[in-house]
Order: sequence, then C-alpha cells, then structure tokens
Amino acid sequence: MPIGLFALTAGAFGIGTTEFVIMGLLLQVSADLGISVSTAGLLISGYALGVFVGAPLLTLLTGRLPRKVLLVALMVVFTIGNIACAIAPDYGSLMVARVITSLAHGTFFGVGSIVATGLVAPDRKASAIAIMFTGLTMATLLGVPFGAWLGLHFGWRSTFWAVALIGVVATLVLAVFVPADKTAPQPLSIRQELTVLTKPQVWLGLVMTALGFAGVFAVFTYIQPILTRITGFSDAAVSPILLVFGGGLAIGNLLGGKLADKRLMPTLLGTLVALTLVEGVMTFAMQDKIAAIIFVGLMGIAAFATVAPLQMRVLEKANGAGQGLASSLNIAAFNLGNALGAWIGGVTIDRGPGLGAVTWVAALVTLAGLAVALVSRALDRGTVGVRPVASTPH
Repeated sequence: MPIGLFALTAGAFGIGTTEFVIMGLLLQVSADLGISVSTAGLLISGYALGVFVGAPLLTLLTGRLPRKVLLVALMVVFTIGNIACAIAPDYGSLMVARVITSLAHGTFFGVGSIVATGLVAPDRKASAIAIMFTGLTMATLLGVPFGAWLGLHFGWRSTFWAVALIGVVATLVLAVFVPADKTAPQPLSIRQELTVLTKPQVWLGLVMTALGFAGVFAVFTYIQPILTRITGFSDAAVSPILLVFGGGLAIGNLLGGKLADKRLMPTLLGTLVALTLVEGVMTFAMQDKIAAIIFVGLMGIAAFATVAPLQMRVLEKANGAGQGLASSLNIAAFNLGNALGAWIGGVTIDRGPGLGAVTWVAALVTLAGLAVALVSRALDRGTVGVRPVASTPH
C-alpha cells in the first residue's frame, strides 16, 4: 500500500481520538467548568451535529479545491479547533470549539475516501478505505484510553493539547506524502455536485448506513450499564472489555475491506446479516460473562466489517459528478446513525421494555438496514419498478 494511504490513516487517528475522547473526560470537564455531567455530555451531541451538518455543507463549499490542499486545510482547522478546546474558558466556548473541530471530520473522511481509492489499483479500493478507517479504530483502541489517562493525571485540557499535537504531525505527513497529481478533481459547480442527490441508489446507500450504525450505537452507547447491571461485571472490568471491542473493530474493518474488494454487494449484505445476528444473540449472551466478552468482540468485528462496503457502495453509485458530496454525506449518515442509535436505546430503556431489550431492538434496526440493502440489490437487478436517474456526464 502507498505511503500516502498511511498519511490519511494518521489524520483519521487524530480525528477519531478527538471525537470519542470526551467520553472519558466528562467528570473532569463537569467539575472544572461547574456544569452537570449530562450537560457535559452534550459536547458529544454537539460534535455529532457538527459532523452531520458540516460534512455536506463544507464539501459543497470546497468542491473546487484540489483534494490534497483541502485535506491539509481540514487538518489545520482540526488542530486550531483542539487548541481552542484546550484554552476554552467556559462551557459555551468549549462547545463552539468542539463544533468547529467537528467541521473537519465528515469532509476529511469523505474526501479522504476518494483520495484513498485513487492511490491503489481498482481491485484494492475497498481495502484502501478500510486502511484509512484503521486510524479510527486505532483511535478507539489506543488514542481514547491514553487521552482519558492523560486527562485524569494532568487535567482534561492536556488531552486536547496532545490531540492538537497529533493534528500538527498529521498535517505535515499529509502535506509531504499525499501526491497532489492524483488528488486534483475537475472543478464542479454546486449544481453539478447536487446532481448526485437525484440518484435513488445513493439515497438507499445513505439510509442503510444510518440504520446499520444506529443498531450498533443503540448497544454501544449503553454497553457499560448492560455489562454491569445485566451481566454482573464490576465497573473496573468495563474498560478491559471495551479493549476487546476495539480489537474487534480493527479486525472487522480490514476483513470487510478485503471481502468488499472481491464482491461488494454480497459482502455488504453478509456483514449486515452478521451484525443483525450478533446483536440479536447478544440478548442471551449477556446473561453469561464469558459469552458476553465473546459477543462484545464479535459486535466490534461485525460493526466495522460494514464500514468499507457501505462507503464503497455509495461511492460506486455516485460514480461521477457529486462523488465527493455523496462520500461526505455517507460520513454524515454514520454520525446520524450514532445519534439515532443512542436515542433509540434511551427510549427502549426509559419508555420501552428496558435495558435488557436494547440488544434485540438494535437487531431490528439493523434488520431494517438490511431490508433497504435488499431493495437496493433488487434495483441493480432491475426487479423493482424504479429506474435510477442517469449519471451526469463530466
């Protein structure tokens, strides 16, 4: 794999770390700024909302920039945003800084996915996307625990300074190793970019992404109370078990990329089936400690095995003008799924059958994503009476 691909991975690592590390800093942030833990938790929601809105908007506004220039500029925004987080004097300033930082997230992964596929042979495109997303899995596995440890011992601001330093390194690596001659797009107007929204298959891809990850985050958001209150683990055991989940993410990410390179749609359907089954069987597995650990790892594998095929499916169906917008919209769909899943899990706990039902409710949500994928495949085969809009020549 070319070194430029690993430069993209470095950027993904930094962005993934800053997205999730706040989860391990909520107590320190709430104590230092004099706010409740739930109010501090809105810093997670604010970031996700920034990604959801910023990804397509920023992609449209920057569509005429060469992709390498854009990626470097996004990492500069990311670095400045984390410095602003580190020096934020109050909660409002910290929220604004988090939102500014989030603007780089969706567009970086969206444009980065296109750049990654341009750096490799046609039969390695999904694997290239998977390698870039390895930065995200490594952030979950290594960056977030280290950031939480740093915040505990040296204060939460030190974590954001460390992430800003990662941003500086990633900016330099991207500037040096991503080749400019392979990343310059043809200039497109906003109207040309928006033509991708006329393609039904792109919309179906976005919906299956949102539903697939809504199922994942319906469980993952509440994994701590599930493990402690249902399985009977101690609070101290949760972190090591989450390392198992992080390891599963890394395995599933690379596995999904390799399989998608061989047969994209069968891999997409197969990974969604696997994820649905894992979430459903977790309902019973969580009654036993050993089975619970195994299925936490399996959920990590199944969850991230879907990432490369989902992203590749949208890129394939965009195919031409608006591909950058479609790619960024799919990153936004991942984050919409995160927020939707957390809401579905909360409703299930507070107003539904309770904490023990979260896993099978999540399985139903992922099953809905699988149903959308089957409709999409039927459109490919011409067995559904809807004709996709033709691509705009460019």
